[in-house]
Amino acid sequence: MTPPEAAPLIRVIAMPADTNPTGDIFGGWLMAHMDQAGATVALRRARGRVATIAVEGMKFHRPVKVGDEVSLYGTLLGVGRTSIRVQVEAWRRDRSAEDASQVTEAVFIFVALDAAGQPRPVDEIGRPAAGDEGVSAPQKAQ
Repeated sequence: MTPPEAAPLIRVIAMPADTNPTGDIFGGWLMAHMDQAGATVALRRARGRVATIAVEGMKFHRPVKVGDEVSLYGTLLGVGRTSIRVQVEAWRRDRSAEDASQVTEAVFIFVALDAAGQPRPVDEIGRPAAGDEGVSAPQKAQ
């Protein structure tokens, strides 16, 4: 497997403060960065405020170690009336190597919010411009 061809939405270096006692990066640290990457896609599609409402199928394939470069990729899976589904993948690379390996993946579900923090239709503000990075043609969410 190779990382997605698109540029990563986020790239970060795993630091010692982010580890458990055995030196592996906490899963919560990785999940927080994945949420930010997914929100980047959802914000652009919603053209406004979004909030994470669910995470489906979080799978950890292999550990991340201190010093690893972690790249996060997001793909729009679908758009419902108020919701947006984004597939997020995290890939690690030892900074002294070129080979990358997938470390985790999940589907993040976001809801578009109005100024009062209440759900609003995704298309209420408008559709994204053609060619927005990280946003593909909308499909109906399930």
